[in-house]
Amino acid sequence: MTAANECRYTPGTERRTSPRFPIEQPVSYRILDAQPGQSTYKGVTLDMSSAGVLFTTDQQLERGKRLELCVYWPVALDSGCPLKLVAVGRVVRAEDGRAAMRIEKYEFRTRGSSRLPEEVAAAIGQGARSAGTEIRR
Repeated sequence: MTAANECRYTPGTERRTSPRFPIEQPVSYRILDAQPGQSTYKGVTLDMSSAGVLFTTDQQLERGKRLELCVYWPVALDSGCPLKLVAVGRVVRAEDGRAAMRIEKYEFRTRGSSRLPEEVAAAIGQGARSAGTEIRR
């Protein structure tokens, strides 16, 4: 085997450049490559970094699909205005009701209401249960 063909990393070592943080927040997403009028789907973030998001899904996503992902941000602006993180990226991994998306661009937007809609609060509970985690409030 030549040096050019050798594996440059040891299996099991962390290759991410950005640390991930365990954050469980409601998420909605839509597939940008889909037909116009495509539905919006719901899930829960499992962990996040500045480069990507791991979240639960209610459908099987294909690797390479472009998504717009909205995360209900847990911290409000100084005036108490709730925020959401809107990120666009590509699915890099999808398995067992979960998907990982690499973030290509993102921005924070105001959310409009300080209270979570009931279906979003329910999605947090459902997503955490399906991921095998408990919700800490």
